[in-house]
Amino acid sequence: MQFENEVGIKIRNEWQNASLNILYTYGFLFNGYESFFKRYGLTTQQYNAIRILREQYPTPISTSGLRDKMLDKMSDTSRLVSRLNAKDLVEVKPNPHDKRLVNILISEKGLRLLEGIDPELTLLDGLLADLTSEESAQLAELLTKVRKSIKTGMRKIRLAQSIETT
Repeated sequence: MQFENEVGIKIRNEWQNASLNILYTYGFLFNGYESFFKRYGLTTQQYNAIRILREQYPTPISTSGLRDKMLDKMSDTSRLVSRLNAKDLVEVKPNPHDKRLVNILISEKGLRLLEGIDPELTLLDGLLADLTSEESAQLAELLTKVRKSIKTGMRKIRLAQSIETT
């Protein structure tokens, strides 16, 4: 009932209640992350990209390889890489084996920026500080189950759509 009052809608069942709660909470969490990374001149997606590139370092990665590892699979990775390149946080070079691809590598400036951010990352943990460690683990486990359920549900939706179009 409290959530219904907070968002101003009538909830039809507990599944809708749970999914809307996740979406609503995502907004709060996303805004917290965006505020944190803004201090460093980054968006959350830009941070995620250079974090991935640091994990790959010194091996370069393609745009599609980077997208596969991103938290947000819907991001425009080419534009994201262009913005990081403009900030001199990454180096972009043609792939010598396939001219259609580029190799992306984090730059020294990008590595230094992450070194400055790393000690502050615990501030992000504080966004969920009202949960115990056990509750956080339980929430993570439940969200994994939610993602599995969503994937199954999306397959059913796509199947229903394909049947409708035939």
